[in-house]
Amino acid sequence: MEENQNSDDQPFFEEIVKKTKTGITFPKDLRESLFGDDTDVYFRLLIPKKKDRIILEFLSDEEVKDLTEKLKAKKPKAIKTSSTSVEKKITTSKKVTGPSPAWGEYFIYDFDAKDKIQPILESAFYKFGETPLNLEDAMGRVKYALVSFLSSTKTENAKLYFAVEKFLIDIIDKFDQPNLLDWIFEKIIPNIESKFLYEQALLALVEASLKFNRWEKAELYIFYVLKNIDSYTKSEMYNVMNSFKMLVKAVKGSERSDKIDILLKEKLMEYGKDSEDIDYKIQIVEFLEDLQYIELAYDLAKKIQLSLPPESMKIEEIRKLVRRLHTTPISESKPESSREFEEEGED
Repeated sequence: MEENQNSDDQPFFEEIVKKTKTGITFPKDLRESLFGDDTDVYFRLLIPKKKDRIILEFLSDEEVKDLTEKLKAKKPKAIKTSSTSVEKKITTSKKVTGPSPAWGEYFIYDFDAKDKIQPILESAFYKFGETPLNLEDAMGRVKYALVSFLSSTKTENAKLYFAVEKFLIDIIDKFDQPNLLDWIFEKIIPNIESKFLYEQALLALVEASLKFNRWEKAELYIFYVLKNIDSYTKSEMYNVMNSFKMLVKAVKGSERSDKIDILLKEKLMEYGKDSEDIDYKIQIVEFLEDLQYIELAYDLAKKIQLSLPPESMKIEEIRKLVRRLHTTPISESKPESSREFEEEGED
């Protein structure tokens, strides 16, 4: 050992590596030179009392068996206690000094790779919190989580993509990174092969874009939500109404551009006029009311009232709705629509 250290020969490999939150990684060139893809490699990890070096020694299978037995007999318990104590301090420090991941918001739907991507996303989360921000490093971890754990099952993959999207939306909110909206829309949304989760993912983008007053982006996302709603058949009107309900919930109470209002009004009125089910028509009226489109809601409610026979069980319900709308103040002051969207998009 000393002979090697005192030798003037050039080392086989020399590089500077940095410890990250997830540990220390062998450089790629070294991994390719030393380790095969299909073989297990074991080392003896040794740290001297001075704690000035980390020594890794290659071990044969026989040496692994012998050393394992020896270490079991003499491994001090103090190391485990100390490690646990340090981990608790790190966890507490993160919670006290800054934002922390909201796992319950990301993992709404369970999927097989959840436990594998969580530590990767956690390391990415704290990378986003560093100053200065190394965006390439932080996003590199997110991309790794996406590409490394895809399966042959569309549903599993859709849940994985959706979880990563929810993670990034939390990053947008906590670390003021609204530019990630474009990356989500371009790289995640098209890969969600589940009609339900695709729509949920778009709705999450709608809420995030409205929160940051990115109306031109909200206009685009709403357009695709409405397009997804139109893809349902007439026999799936329950799904249509549920989608409208979730869309109204996403935009209700937020500032909206003129373009957003046009998109919502036209589509709601289209379904309000075409639907043959009175209950669905009344729901559309209520959606219009929730969005403060009072005049349209009143006109549609009045038409429903006039179309009902006197003996209809819905007559009293619609009368109450008409009276309420008749006395509701009209207020629809909105911000101007994005010039960029109106110039490049289609009305």
